[in-house]
Amino acid sequence: MSQGYAIELYFDPALENQVLKAWNVLARRQISTQLIEIESRPHITLFSTSSIEPTKLEPVIKAFASKQEPLYLSFSSIGSLSNDNNVLFLAPTPSMSLLQFHSQLCELMKKEGVEIGEVYRPDSWIPYCSVAQDVPKARMAEAFCVLRDLKLPVTGYAMDIGLVEFSPVREHFSFVLGNTLEA
Repeated sequence: MSQGYAIELYFDPALENQVLKAWNVLARRQISTQLIEIESRPHITLFSTSSIEPTKLEPVIKAFASKQEPLYLSFSSIGSLSNDNNVLFLAPTPSMSLLQFHSQLCELMKKEGVEIGEVYRPDSWIPYCSVAQDVPKARMAEAFCVLRDLKLPVTGYAMDIGLVEFSPVREHFSFVLGNTLEA
């Protein structure tokens, strides 16, 4: 049984590989392997909910994606969420294009009758790309030091948007941004 669904923004191969490099370094040092174990893919979560109807949203997200362009991303800082999951992340510089993209998606979800949770509302959403989850508190400082060795900023493009069910992660669909060709 699933724990929920998420709409995610995926990266170009070079940027994805930079994030995977961070995952692998943390895994080799036995700091965190969670993202690898749940078969996640480097991404920015745009929206998450406990229940959604994937077949209903597929044509909606496909139409939305076709009207968008790839988004330039610059991951310029490292951060941590103050919750029980001990998440470490790379944070993109919050460009106007990224914030508008997210805001438009939220408007679309509202029109479809999907409730937007507090943390994903445009006025409170924090864009980030997880690089570690469930990091033992005693190893947080070490994990930060490992991530500081990444040469930031790490830049590239968000190229696809998709819907996943978790956990483990199972992709329902994804669409290339700006792709007007029929599948």
